[in-house]
Amino acid sequence: MMLKRITILGSTGSIGQSTLKVLATQPDYQVFALTANENVDLLLGQCQQFKPEFAVLGRPALAQDLAVKLQALGLATKVLSGPAALVQVAADPAVTHVMAAIVGGAGLAPSFAAADAGKVILLANKEALVMAGAIFMDAVARSNATLLPVDSEHNAIFQCLGQSSHVGKGVQRILLTGSGGPFLDTPLAALDQVTPDDACRHPNWDMGRKISVDSATMMNKGLELIEACWLFDVPPEKIEFVIHPQSIVHSMVEFVDGSVVAQLGQPDMRTPIAHVLAFPERVGAGVAGLDFSKLTALEFRSPELSRFPVLSMARSVASGPKSLAITFNAANEVAVEAFLAERLSFLNISIVIKAALDAAETPELHSLDDVLACDTAARALTRRILTSL
Repeated sequence: MMLKRITILGSTGSIGQSTLKVLATQPDYQVFALTANENVDLLLGQCQQFKPEFAVLGRPALAQDLAVKLQALGLATKVLSGPAALVQVAADPAVTHVMAAIVGGAGLAPSFAAADAGKVILLANKEALVMAGAIFMDAVARSNATLLPVDSEHNAIFQCLGQSSHVGKGVQRILLTGSGGPFLDTPLAALDQVTPDDACRHPNWDMGRKISVDSATMMNKGLELIEACWLFDVPPEKIEFVIHPQSIVHSMVEFVDGSVVAQLGQPDMRTPIAHVLAFPERVGAGVAGLDFSKLTALEFRSPELSRFPVLSMARSVASGPKSLAITFNAANEVAVEAFLAERLSFLNISIVIKAALDAAETPELHSLDDVLACDTAARALTRRILTSL
């Protein structure tokens, strides 16, 4: 069996850590590069265990700190820093697979570099497709890259379609499930008082703080709708949101004959990660199987759009000019950052996003530079809106 060499973009995040847990049991993989923004100590421990050829950090000072610590341990890992280094380790000719797990727009350029270089891309970074869907998919097709979805929902849809991204005439609709987050049944009047810690207390999943807030607002489902349109080449009207608080059914596909195929599993990201790492085969993920005798109730309901206004915005964005999706994502990132810093209330997150969408320009997007310029403008616009609140 040919040895696979993998770069993990975002190895200290929740997806990156889960990926390394699975890789620890997979002898046919060699870790080529690990990257983090600023978590030197965790990255150091990962380098000790997996001995990558490269490690990347966000800033030169942090990289120097890591290099000194690695040298003291007698490890030969080369340490780089900055955005260009992320692109370098994603596109390196020695790399066969890239786990794209950097949260937010910072993951776009290295994910695109992996696509352009024809890698097997294990995509956990929603923003690559939300911000640059057409350009990214063109790069995948042009370079004959392989794109495999890691998000539990998109991975579930991929499996329901028979391990395929092809949606034929027989598919009636895609049912995108979401737990509804920690505030699903919280009285609307109480939402103005919730804290960042409240929002990050997800009932089922162990995730980073930004993604946890996105789950609380259901922005993650809005981004997943846009992402699914690109991954499966379907219009937004073919996708429906379904609230499923237990997070056991990860998504479903309904066919024209009335059949519904669902993918079920524990709410553990090691399952979809193991699926894409072994694709098209199957390997153990270290995840317990379901005990159906204990699944006494699986609940499904339609989302309240008054509670989750970003869902309606996402549908509008998915049907509008492509650059609107960049503003949608950028405004959310800026607003969530302000909420986590306790400079913005929870309910004002969606208000800021809506204001940014209403005020946004919609330039044509022909290149990655166009995407990044639009993203920069959208962030500046959102910060002006925050200042005016």
